[in-house]
Amino acid sequence: MTASTICRKTAKSRIAAVCAVAVAGTLLLTACGDQTDSGATKTGDSTASKSDAPLFDKLPAKYQKSGVIKVGTNAEYAPMESVENGKIVGVDPDIAAALGKQLGVKFEFTSGSFDGLITALNTGRHDIAMSSITDNKQRQEGLDDKGKKLGKGVDFVDYFLAGTAVYTKKGNPEGIKSIEDLCGKVAAVQRGTTYEEALKKQSAACTDGGEKAVKIESFENDTEAQTRVKSGGAVAGVNDYPVAVDLARKAGGGNDFEVVGEQVDAGPFGIAVNKDNTELRDVLKEAVDAIIADGSYQKVLDKWGAGTGAIDKAAVNGGK
Repeated sequence: MTASTICRKTAKSRIAAVCAVAVAGTLLLTACGDQTDSGATKTGDSTASKSDAPLFDKLPAKYQKSGVIKVGTNAEYAPMESVENGKIVGVDPDIAAALGKQLGVKFEFTSGSFDGLITALNTGRHDIAMSSITDNKQRQEGLDDKGKKLGKGVDFVDYFLAGTAVYTKKGNPEGIKSIEDLCGKVAAVQRGTTYEEALKKQSAACTDGGEKAVKIESFENDTEAQTRVKSGGAVAGVNDYPVAVDLARKAGGGNDFEVVGEQVDAGPFGIAVNKDNTELRDVLKEAVDAIIADGSYQKVLDKWGAGTGAIDKAAVNGGK
């Protein structure tokens, strides 16, 4: 989910809760209740021989033995990740499947609340988190949005690029052209995402310029934010660019929403890894580079209409 340094930084740029944020490692993804297991999905090549996988021997012994990497996600950000017919599908699961062929393991996705992903990762519930999460310094260093240290943070393996986008009800009745036009107006967003932070930043810019603040309505999930925009209760929503584009293309047969303006503040999505799990982090980076080189990475992005987010080389903690 897109950051205030990018924009899911919605995907779905999938991306930036009401309970206490002072929980180790939560950053902008604060813990709010239990993660809900909504459709665990395994990805990867089930027929691939582990001994034949190019990077299998570089995996930590734990994963060589289990043959599984557990992934936390929030499957509400098509085309990055969503649930179809009870299965988690999208860019991230398909990229994970390609990584699985390089590593000789399966990636098992479990969906829960976005704002609890980092907590679940750092408490050991998941091995990685992959959910259009914007890589930024706050999350790397375990800081809240005011720079206060909350925990040790996480490392990221960057694999995609996305920015923040504004979408409106079809027909754009308020004539919104960019995020700057939201001063004094109601905007809907998912709580705990970096694009919520983007709205807060814009609201401050509005008041600094002598205009009214943005009336930000934050929701537990992105579906609620979309509903608010569709009903006319909010003049616009803010999300990751690929997520907003997919939403405008598909919702109501393309008749519910439209994207206005260009994406802004583009930055990397990263696979989040516990800072103590450096061996897994490093082999994941190798695997991302391998699927970029063999073309399977681009095939996944093209399949889901997300080719504009392609990178040519993986990075560790490349976000700012």
